[in-house]
Amino acid sequence: MPSNINVKICGVTRAQDIDASVKAGARYIGLNFFPKSPRFTTLEQARDLALGTAEGICKVGLVVNPTNPELDALTATVPLDMIQLHGSETPERVAEVKQRYGLPVMKAVGVATADDLLVLDNYAQVADQLLVDTKPPKDAKLPGGNGLAFDWTLIAGRRWNVPWMLAGGLNAGTVAEAIRVTGARQVDLSSAVESAPGVKDAGLIQAFCDAALAD
Repeated sequence: MPSNINVKICGVTRAQDIDASVKAGARYIGLNFFPKSPRFTTLEQARDLALGTAEGICKVGLVVNPTNPELDALTATVPLDMIQLHGSETPERVAEVKQRYGLPVMKAVGVATADDLLVLDNYAQVADQLLVDTKPPKDAKLPGGNGLAFDWTLIAGRRWNVPWMLAGGLNAGTVAEAIRVTGARQVDLSSAVESAPGVKDAGLIQAFCDAALAD
């Protein structure tokens, strides 16, 4: 019986990483367009990766505070299924991106305290999906992919009117508990399935998916 958990492997940079993710049961793959990230892919690299991805797998483009010209170039070059806004984009900007590009938009929102839950509620009114992630430390160089978890009990039993995905410090040893505590039906990770920054490991991907999909 298929699991009702969806897994997203984010920050893939090689075709073999996508193949390993799909083989392990992932439903989403994330392509990272943030230049400062070790998982950054150029538009040309991402286009080739996306074109080689199996049909039915959702291809998500991660961008941070993108300009319209940047998104114009991205969407014209890479066949994406969803845009992930992972910066300080306002709800108004989320709505604008949705309307301009005609693609579903996932908005990442960092959580550290209960005060951050109101922000999630606001974005749930305009985004197609939410990515509930750990709020990065003040000295962090990356807006995500830092391998840090937040207090999952903050969102235990919380539901929004759009699908949502749990991220932040998940790995094969913690994902089952994270799902149990939060009730998440979708999970996302990046750094915990890498042998080096930006280099995914097929064995770690399989172990994570096995743990997540055992639900």
